[in-house]
Amino acid sequence: MPVEREYIKGRGAQLNVSNKFDTHSNELRSDFLNYCAIEGDEVTNSKTVLIDTFPKTIVNKVVSPDVGMGYSLNPYQGCEHGCIYCYARNSHEYWGFSAGLDFEQKILVKRNSVELLEKKLQSSRWKAVPIILSGNTDCYQPTEKKLEITRQLLKTFLKFKHPVGIITKNSLVLRDLDILKELAKDNLVQVHLSITSLNEETRRLLEPRTATVKKRLETLSQLASNNIPVSVMMAPIIPGINSHEILPLVKSIADNGALGVGYTMVRLNGAIGGIFSDWIQKAMPDRADKVLHQIAECHGGNLNDSVFERRMKGSGNIAEQVSQQFKIARKKYLSGREMPKLNCELHEEYKDGQMKLF
Repeated sequence: MPVEREYIKGRGAQLNVSNKFDTHSNELRSDFLNYCAIEGDEVTNSKTVLIDTFPKTIVNKVVSPDVGMGYSLNPYQGCEHGCIYCYARNSHEYWGFSAGLDFEQKILVKRNSVELLEKKLQSSRWKAVPIILSGNTDCYQPTEKKLEITRQLLKTFLKFKHPVGIITKNSLVLRDLDILKELAKDNLVQVHLSITSLNEETRRLLEPRTATVKKRLETLSQLASNNIPVSVMMAPIIPGINSHEILPLVKSIADNGALGVGYTMVRLNGAIGGIFSDWIQKAMPDRADKVLHQIAECHGGNLNDSVFERRMKGSGNIAEQVSQQFKIARKKYLSGREMPKLNCELHEEYKDGQMKLF
């Protein structure tokens, strides 16, 4: 009799899906699962592996018109946070890995990130424009606590007086409060904190290795109290899971000092559709079909929509209801607040790392 594979605690994805670029694929057969169960062996190795890489460039131009950033920088590829919905999972396939468990377990570390950033900022052709840390994967994921690549990058931005934005869902950002405060003096930094739910059980299932809800709200409050401009991304909105939390969440972040809130509707593009569908049948079997149907309703009957300007916000009745709730929430709780524009005027005088005197 086939043995059901146990839910892998501490991970988002519950399997490795085939890489679309590979000629061959593999599957876990029931006889193998039975053998592992009898022998008491693990089906897969759940440990995180760090892989050193040395890219030629580190600052990426973002060509998507609806992402809200011009340039991004990601010191890590793959993310141990394991958020089940993460759009970045698909990018792991370009490195020859799976968008499933591999994305959470095989973390590529860009060891020469700081050197490449310095070279970029000193280029005579480079004109200051905000660069966003974590456009793809979180720059404050667990391994950053030891490696401190993000901290060194922030020191580099400060040295060259260059504007930087940060997107994260990890309270580790507070470790670098000393640098953030120095950047903020010249309006050179913004932090966009991701808070998807106020429910800790929901957070644990959706984002297994991230900071707790309580810790993220504390992080928001500490950033705001230290005059670091901070907004919140409630992303993604997943119908049937967190779509009912919009107003209470916006009230909570407003009470803790957020200057704004943004959102996206979940879209399960590429390999994520299969990964998410497998996960929800195991993690939330009582509502799996309902959630998947409602996600499809937001994207014209599909789990994904790739049309620019529509893909992030969705379409149809559910998407419109979400949009209206955010309009009400912003007016009720965040009226009169806005994120200040980042300062791009100082960098030219600091291209060599110190202010020009003449």
